[in-house]
Amino acid sequence: MTEVRNHSEKNRFEITVDGEVAGYTEYRSGPGVRAFVHTVVEERFEGKGLAAELVAYALEATRADGLLVEPHCP
Repeated sequence: MTEVRNHSEKNRFEITVDGEVAGYTEYRSGPGVRAFVHTVVEERFEGKGLAAELVAYALEATRADGLLVEPHCP
């Protein structure tokens, strides 16, 4: 079972598989905006669509919070 949650104390959304963190997307918050700066899926969980699920949830939650999305890709 997968679950996605916002861990605001860590400034990241995490996706878990059977209770184990499989990936996360880190963000920085500013006035009216949430900037996504880094996304990781652990190697053994790759190829299962978890990154897409994680990012979709994070974007939806950000918009529901009334914030603009600012993507970054280093």
